[in-house]
Amino acid sequence: MSFVVTQPAMSTQELRDFYLRYVELANKREFARMADFAHEEVVMNGTPVKMADMVAEFYKHVEAVPDLHWEIQDLVVEGDTIAARLVDTGTPVKEWNGLTPTGKSVSFTETAFYRVQDGKFKYMSYLMDTDSVRRQLAG
Repeated sequence: MSFVVTQPAMSTQELRDFYLRYVELANKREFARMADFAHEEVVMNGTPVKMADMVAEFYKHVEAVPDLHWEIQDLVVEGDTIAARLVDTGTPVKEWNGLTPTGKSVSFTETAFYRVQDGKFKYMSYLMDTDSVRRQLAG
């Protein structure tokens, strides 16, 4: 007989605090601390990815948009699931998500969903309003 040891589920407040710390980590560019928040492999938008690749993606975003800032507008926690609506702002200085920078700052909505397993993100998905960014850069 074998037993699987898992951490007890986090409370709603613990998950809220966990997510707030995660967004703070992103805004402070402390991506090297991602191991505190995500499993070694996570499922990102339906595709398994290594945490190192996820961290590299964060660095790509802030290289293209050095002042990128995430601000939580809505945060809902139910069971092991976190749902967030954020407003992201910044000024692209390099091509980003296929968009050419124009010197203009942008503000756009991001919707993200996470499932936490054993105290860390295991499933993550997000959707950014790139059409809004495209319009702002062109306009």
